[in-house]
Amino acid sequence: MQVTVAAAGRVREAYLAKGIAEYAKRLRAYCQLSIVEVKDEPFREGYSPAQLQMVMAKEAERLRKAIPQRSYVIALDIHGEMRSSEEWAAFIERLGVEGSSHITFVIGGALGLHSSILSSADLRLSFSPLTFPHQLMRLILLEQIYRWFTITRGESYHR
Repeated sequence: MQVTVAAAGRVREAYLAKGIAEYAKRLRAYCQLSIVEVKDEPFREGYSPAQLQMVMAKEAERLRKAIPQRSYVIALDIHGEMRSSEEWAAFIERLGVEGSSHITFVIGGALGLHSSILSSADLRLSFSPLTFPHQLMRLILLEQIYRWFTITRGESYHR
């Protein structure tokens, strides 16, 4: 299975980059992982709602180019579906069985994802009703993907 993580912005914190690298290394045994970073769009406090939408739209354009064709797209969204790790593991396994051999997870920038990405995604995923920094979310996502694969294989990591 191929897994792409398309994310706006760079991971600037060394401890997050180290954690991301660790889970990327662990995932090599389960899938072909590709992390694609696109430039995040700068903005300032005091921008109007319309200006903030423009910022998100520019990031969305870049993110769309990072999504491989014929990939099953899962947008990370606080208003998306919440399931247990076991339920997500079963879902990801079912996608593979049904022929979706490439899954792309999309993480927005500091403002989140533009509605055009959310509406075109095959699924919207939420890990929590809490808001997380987008850089930390990348680490959380990779840990969960790793967990899903170990659950599927019946390995002890999940316990």
